[in-house]
Order: sequence, then structure tokens, then C-alpha cells
Amino acid sequence: METRPLGDTGHHSSVMTFGAIALNWLEQEGANQLVEHVLDYGVNHFDVAPTYGDAELKLGPKLRQHREEIFLGCKTQERTYEGAWRKLDRSLNRLGVDKIDLYQLHGLEYDEELDAITGDDGALAAFREAKEQGLIDHIGLTSHGDPDLILDALDRIDDLETVMFPLNPVVAGKDGDEYDYEAVLARAEAEDVGTLGIKAFAGGSWPPTDELPEADRPFANWYRPVTAPDEVRERFDFAAAQGLTSVVSAGDPKLVTMILEAAADFTGMDETAQRSLIERVRHEDSPVPEQLHH
Repeated sequence: METRPLGDTGHHSSVMTFGAIALNWLEQEGANQLVEHVLDYGVNHFDVAPTYGDAELKLGPKLRQHREEIFLGCKTQERTYEGAWRKLDRSLNRLGVDKIDLYQLHGLEYDEELDAITGDDGALAAFREAKEQGLIDHIGLTSHGDPDLILDALDRIDDLETVMFPLNPVVAGKDGDEYDYEAVLARAEAEDVGTLGIKAFAGGSWPPTDELPEADRPFANWYRPVTAPDEVRERFDFAAAQGLTSVVSAGDPKLVTMILEAAADFTGMDETAQRSLIERVRHEDSPVPEQLHH
């Protein structure tokens, strides 16, 4: 599988990142098999979080066995110094490792959160200390919120090495600054910051829960994913062709193999094919930016 430099971290990430939330829906044996399956395809970048149910615990055994092969991204939604330290310790314990390669400020959505994170008693101070102590190697940020807020974060956090944000043809076809994740991609590339794309496979929002209860959804994703192999491949090709370092796989384990196949076969996507895909889907409902759907 193709690899690309993850900004100036020195790591080359596989063009697909394994979204380890998929492990939460599996028993331990199935989780072990899925991790081996993903590694067999050449994926070397994994992403997990404490909010993903039992995913950290389920990832632990195979992560420890293959630690040298896996660039491990984890994250925290804590915004304070104390909270971030507490969550980092907890994640290290649950994963059973002594270091996280990329630790990310998770789910940035509001200006006041950025103020809190970067304040004297903010999470960023904990991240920097942890980096000095060798508990984490790199600092990143994730958001499905307003692109302008991510740009502000890049302005204000000079040691930010990666950003994770939505990129798909539905969003690319929408007008308005609140959909302009391409501006984030351009800034990140200019500053040699690694870029991780999420929601590449979002097909839209689920029907309201009174029409389709959460328990009855056929896929575990919080958005309705595309599920046909050719659509999955087209969506992967589009996201990877935008210049992202890596495209994060969808959260349902049933979709992982299709995405692996698409990533392994990726050779590019020409401008005409990209434009025609955007035209076809631009009027569909977009589940991002997330704050528009609260």
C-alpha cells in the first residue's frame, strides 16, 4: 500500500489509516483477526480514542505484539491540564503501551474550547510535558467543526504536527466557508502539517430516530455510509486524490475490507472523474460540519 509523509513528523503513513473504533463492535478474537487483516494489507497508521467504547482494550493485545509496525494515534476530549493528563495515563494503561506516537486534541468545535486548550491550565500544556517525558511523540488535532476554527488552531499552536478533518465530495461541492475544508488542506500542506481525512465514506445523515431507531441502523457509523464496493472505492479515490496524507477507514467493521481493497488498489483519480463525482453528490445532505446538525 502506498505511503505518504505525515507532515514533518518523519513518519510515512499508509494512505489508509485504520479507524480502530471498528474494534468496539467485535469480541476480542474478532478484533485480533481484524487487526491482523489490516496489517496484512500494509496499513501502518492506527487511530483510536477513549470515547470509542472498548476499542483501546480490544486493540491492546495485537498492538503490543506488533508495536513496531503500528504508528499509534490516540486522542482526548479533555480541555484542561489535569483532565488531559488523566486521560493520557488511562489510555496508556488500557492500550498497555509506554508511548503514543500521535496524541490529538479530539473533536474541536468551539472557539472557547480552543481558548481553554491553549490557556495556562489547558490540555496543550499537558501534551507538551508528556512529549518532553517521552510519553507521546507528536501533537495533533481533530475536528468535524468549522474549518475556520481549525485554521485558528494552526495559527495559535505552533507545534501542531497533524490535523484530522472531514473531506468528501458532498462537502467539496458545497458553497460557504463552513464547508471549506480545502482551505485547511492547503494551509496544512503549506506548513508541512500531516493531514488525515475523516467522513470520506459519509453518504448523508440517518433518518430521525423516531423513523429509524439507533439500534436498527444497519451500520454502526453515526452517519449513513456508502456501502456498495464501487461507491466505497470512488470515495476512497476521491479523498486520497485531494492530497491528504491518509484516509481514515469508516467505523463499522463490515466496511473495513472494502476500504482496504480500495486503498491497496489506489492509483489516483483524474480531475474529470473528481468533478463528475462532486456534481453527482453535491446536493446530498452532509453530516458535517457537525455543529450544523446539533
